[in-house]
Amino acid sequence: MKRLMIFALSSAALAAPLYAALAPGVQAPDFTTQATLAGKPFTFSLADALKTGPVVLYFYPAAFTTGCTIEAHNFAEATDKFKALGATVIGVSHDPIDTLNKFSVSECRNKFAVAADADQKITKAYDAILAIKPEYANRTSYVIAPNGKIIYEYTALNPDKHVENTMAAVEKWKAEHKS
Repeated sequence: MKRLMIFALSSAALAAPLYAALAPGVQAPDFTTQATLAGKPFTFSLADALKTGPVVLYFYPAAFTTGCTIEAHNFAEATDKFKALGATVIGVSHDPIDTLNKFSVSECRNKFAVAADADQKITKAYDAILAIKPEYANRTSYVIAPNGKIIYEYTALNPDKHVENTMAAVEKWKAEHKS
């Protein structure tokens, strides 16, 4: 009976959402952090990036892991299309900037920036902590409109739909804001 009770509780825990990502309509927390593009470190400011258009902000657990490499390749392939829509792509993880310098060249293919969040202040502000391993970010993607409001959120450890879904959100925003 005790084993059955433990199984039932653990099954219920697995069925419950493991995240509490920020919802569309919420003001995105502003941040400035060290980032790297093509192996060259720079200071990334969300407020500055939003001046040029929407921002696709995605959190990932760790550079050079299988899922994160797949996701980086997918975002790299789509970066030119995001740019054509006026959007900036930036990935965020807890990795140190030295690791991200290498990741930005090899896996991001010099196409988009990745940012260091060693103390997880940004990850926590965006409720993107991986509940089962809190030292890592969950795989959560946001699209933030130039007014600073979150217009799309998607969380799934499987990297396959993050680019497709955020691209659709940016395209929808662009269609609604033709000038």
